[in-house]
Amino acid sequence: MNNEITKAKVLSSLFWKLMERGGTQGIQFIVTIVLARLLLPEEFGLIVLVTIFITIAGVFVQSGFNTALIQKKDADEVDFSSVFYLSLIVASLLYIILFFSAPFIATFFEETLLTTVIRCLSLTLFFGAFNSIQIAVIARNMQFKKLFVSSFGAIVISGILGIVMAYASFGVWALVGQQLTNQLLVSVILWFTVKWRPKLIFSIGRIKNLFSFGWKLLASSLLDTLYNNITSLIIGKLFSPATLGFYNRGEQFPSLIVSNIDGSIQSVMLPTLSSYQDNKQRVKEIVRRSIVTSSFIVFPMMVGLATIAEPFIKIVLTAKWLPAVPFLQIFCASYALWPIHTANLQAFNALGRSDIFLNLEIFKKILGLVILGISIPFGVYGIALGVFISSILSTFINAYPSLKLIDYSFQDQWKDIIPSLLVSLVMGAVVYSIQWIGMTAILTLIVQVLVGIVVYVGLAKVFRLESYTYLVKTGKAIIKAKGERQLEYYGSHR
Repeated sequence: MNNEITKAKVLSSLFWKLMERGGTQGIQFIVTIVLARLLLPEEFGLIVLVTIFITIAGVFVQSGFNTALIQKKDADEVDFSSVFYLSLIVASLLYIILFFSAPFIATFFEETLLTTVIRCLSLTLFFGAFNSIQIAVIARNMQFKKLFVSSFGAIVISGILGIVMAYASFGVWALVGQQLTNQLLVSVILWFTVKWRPKLIFSIGRIKNLFSFGWKLLASSLLDTLYNNITSLIIGKLFSPATLGFYNRGEQFPSLIVSNIDGSIQSVMLPTLSSYQDNKQRVKEIVRRSIVTSSFIVFPMMVGLATIAEPFIKIVLTAKWLPAVPFLQIFCASYALWPIHTANLQAFNALGRSDIFLNLEIFKKILGLVILGISIPFGVYGIALGVFISSILSTFINAYPSLKLIDYSFQDQWKDIIPSLLVSLVMGAVVYSIQWIGMTAILTLIVQVLVGIVVYVGLAKVFRLESYTYLVKTGKAIIKAKGERQLEYYGSHR
């Protein structure tokens, strides 16, 4: 009975996490499309540069404590309040640093507007400090419906504001206003929907205890953030904000899809895996299910998006963004591998092995920097291909410790995802061939999407792919359970 309750709670949490990310990302997708049509690539490039510095600062605000609070079985009010106050102090110090260093950053990139933009957008650090604790509370209690309400409401209102400002010719400030408003509204809504409130308690001892786990995640996250953003810094410096805008838009769409689907699964996985951290066989089963299911969903979307990249960019963002097409295709290939990366890493965290997590990140980043150094002379497209090569190699690296920890080898992981990959590639070939029929761009895009869905689902059903069967059975079980609850409800109210 316990397992049934746990499974029901996991599925419910996953549903609301998918709704939160899907709804938020869906609205953000629409907002981005409208803003991209109204604004210039170089204006997006400027925001990308500013976001890099704020994202790096945000890593220190989180300090790995968010995950540590979720992972710690007996975390109490002292832990949460102590982390809350420490996060606010760190956010204040980092804001001061960014405020006074902004002119130097602007001079380095030869963009005077960066000074004011950095000083304004850095205010989001304070919102991040507050939200991280609220989100940890939500994750521990698996109340992802509350996160959906706050995120969805905030993105709708802030998106409307950003579009209105863009129409009013505010330029880059439309993007600034949209981001600031979004973070502010998330904080306000979470304050009213999450019952947790900080108490006047602070314990150095608790901070040290959490930091013993969290510092490794902090270092890992810092390495990952620096590595992921150093490429954008190099492009912004060596090329131009416009080129950075194309690069960023090419990465954004596959990133949005994968972070929505795979990210939702992983967000629910951590607290679930943590509850089974003493049962390694159960951890293996959950990790395997995550990899197989994520791959089944992510592979066809990435193959399909790469196939329709040119008409998609032309229709959605307009022809001025066509230089983003090659980047979009390269990043589709790179992000397709995320399910292997994230599932393994979440397992290490849940098992309390953040030391392995850190060691892997150090090794991968050294390897990635070597590849980046080699790829720079080949230009901006060479840099993007280098990211893809790093992603392939990282699948080997991330999966390696799982053999010893949960008896789930790299070879077994690839055997589990190969069926979905092969079916996706066949679907991609069929979809790609449709462009030769000679229809209009919009009609071609619509037909390609519809045919892609039919072919993929059809092949999955014909070959009885495990993930397809699992998802169908789970869907039927949820519908049946919901129907039974409704019957019970109506029966008790007669």
